[in-house]
Amino acid sequence: MKTVDLNCDMGELPAAIADGTQEALMPWLKSVNIACGGHAGDATTMQTTVEQALRHRLAIGAHPGYPDRANFGRKEMTLPPAAVQAFVFEQACALAEIAERCGATLSHVKPHGALYNQAVRDRALARAIADGVAQWNRDVVLVGLAGSPMLDAFRERGFAVVAEAFADRRYQPDGSLRSRAFEDALIRDPAEAGRQALRIVAHGSVIAHDGTEVAVDAQTLCIHGDTPGAVEIAEAVVRALRAGGIVLRALSARGK
Repeated sequence: MKTVDLNCDMGELPAAIADGTQEALMPWLKSVNIACGGHAGDATTMQTTVEQALRHRLAIGAHPGYPDRANFGRKEMTLPPAAVQAFVFEQACALAEIAERCGATLSHVKPHGALYNQAVRDRALARAIADGVAQWNRDVVLVGLAGSPMLDAFRERGFAVVAEAFADRRYQPDGSLRSRAFEDALIRDPAEAGRQALRIVAHGSVIAHDGTEVAVDAQTLCIHGDTPGAVEIAEAVVRALRAGGIVLRALSARGK
């Protein structure tokens, strides 16, 4: 029996929180990664998102990003490792404190945006992220791109890791994500996202944008809450996985 987690980045869009779109996603998910004040989020959005996640019995993780709200953390930056360690620590602590007040415990940490994508290919940056998390708590899972050196760097720092793939993003032939600079980087069609999710879990591969088949061994799948039609995408992904005999199971501290 194959199992997989389905996660979503949340607490990033105040409008989606206010109009109910964010919580409408949650019945389809197993885990959430909450923006904690770097690229997005504040004490109010963090608390609201934690409370919503608790209602839906979802695993809760931190989603630290570059402290660059103007670019939503999606612009590459060059910072010394000590600076990266410091802001990751600060952001993880900020969410952990709010979660504790709400009666929740954080299970994992997943970097956001440019921080994530740079760390995929930059071991020093990945180690700095891990060091920031370690300064706060070593008993959580670190989430990173399936098949990337990023996961090796996290393991070297003593962390349990979970390999991630994306239901709503297209891939490059080398297994990296296709840049958002390209119009086709996002998969907006729910049925296509569902097919990609099932292929990743059932067959261990994804079809890159050029038609190349790429091996992908992932324990969690991500959909983005800010993708147009995210609720419909999440529903289609879950239905495709269940139809394929896949069991959905949440992330947990120290691995699956």
